[in-house]
Amino acid sequence: MRTSVGLDAYEVHAIHGYFDEEHTNTQPFIVSVKVTLVDGLNVSDLGHTIDYGRFQSIVDEVFLQSQPIRLLELLANAIIEHLKDESHISEIWIRIEKPNAPLPHPGGLPYIEVLWQNQNQT
Repeated sequence: MRTSVGLDAYEVHAIHGYFDEEHTNTQPFIVSVKVTLVDGLNVSDLGHTIDYGRFQSIVDEVFLQSQPIRLLELLANAIIEHLKDESHISEIWIRIEKPNAPLPHPGGLPYIEVLWQNQNQT
C-alpha cells in the first residue's frame, strides 16, 4: 500500500526571484510538499510518518530565513535537503507557484515541480 502525506497550497511571502528588484518587496509563493512513505511501515506511529506542521516549519525556514535565492528550483532543493535523509521517506515532491512573477503578458501561473526519489531503497 502506498501512503503519501502532504501540505498543499501553503502561502508564504518572501523576497526571492531572479531579478534584483524582486529582492526588495515580498511577493507570494504557494508551496505544496508531498512525501511518499516507504511501503510496509506501521503508519499508526507518528515516528513512521511526518507531522504536517513540520512541512510548514521547513518551508518557513527555507523561504523566510535565507538570503534571496534567484531560482525556484534551488528553493525546492533546499526543502528536499531537510527531508531526504529520513529513512521512512521514499519520494519527495515539491511544487512552488509564483503568482506575481514578472511575465511579459498577463495570464498564466508560473511554477516548478521537483520529484526526488530515494535511490537507496529497493
